[in-house]
Amino acid sequence: MKNKADLTKKYVKDIKSADVWSVFKIIADFVKGFDELGELGPSVTIFGSARTDKDNVYYKEAQKLSSMLANRGFNIITGGGPGIMEAANKGAYTNKDIESIGLNIDLPFEQITNKYTSKELNFDYFFSRKVMLVKYSMAYVILPGGFGTLDELFEALTLIQTRKITGVKIFVIGVEFYKPLMEFIENKLVKENMIDADDLQIIRLTDNLECIVQEIEKSLEDQISVLKEVGLEETTYFKSLSSPRECKINE
Repeated sequence: MKNKADLTKKYVKDIKSADVWSVFKIIADFVKGFDELGELGPSVTIFGSARTDKDNVYYKEAQKLSSMLANRGFNIITGGGPGIMEAANKGAYTNKDIESIGLNIDLPFEQITNKYTSKELNFDYFFSRKVMLVKYSMAYVILPGGFGTLDELFEALTLIQTRKITGVKIFVIGVEFYKPLMEFIENKLVKENMIDADDLQIIRLTDNLECIVQEIEKSLEDQISVLKEVGLEETTYFKSLSSPRECKINE
């Protein structure tokens, strides 16, 4: 196993390497993601800290929520690492009717692939990995985390605000944890006209897991209806969303 110094040297070498060769690695990241995830079916991406241990309340909540979603036929997508990502994959892993997906990233430290994935993809670049984390999901669930989790939250918010993606809901779990951030958004960003008051509707801050599951199921129904209205019933994406889903409870 390489130490941190060796891995850091590898990253420096990548940065200094000719850009033209990096293009091929970038293309490979995207091709791999599109090929493996394009016909996945209804999926939910769960974000959260890699540093959360098994005794943490949010680890347990992530595992419980992913199990609830899996039992209703939703695939679970995470960043593939430890902590809350592991918990989410773990909650879905024993349900053989869905995929428990880990989209891992090659990092010089911290990121170790968890063992609860039925499908695993490894990416060289954060930006290509982030595209795959959001592209094929109809809902994003954000649990407590650090810089990476906040980056993913605000990336998703920006995509929805600018209508680059539509029909996707963002659920933030951890009312106590995220309350100061939500107050900052409301008291600073809205009041200073940095965002519109309506933009607050993009985020659903709640610790009610059953409510999250119900809203995600309703969102799926809405997306299927919209695709029908615009005449996309013959597309692969429509068929993947509307295919029959069995709701089974794990033994």
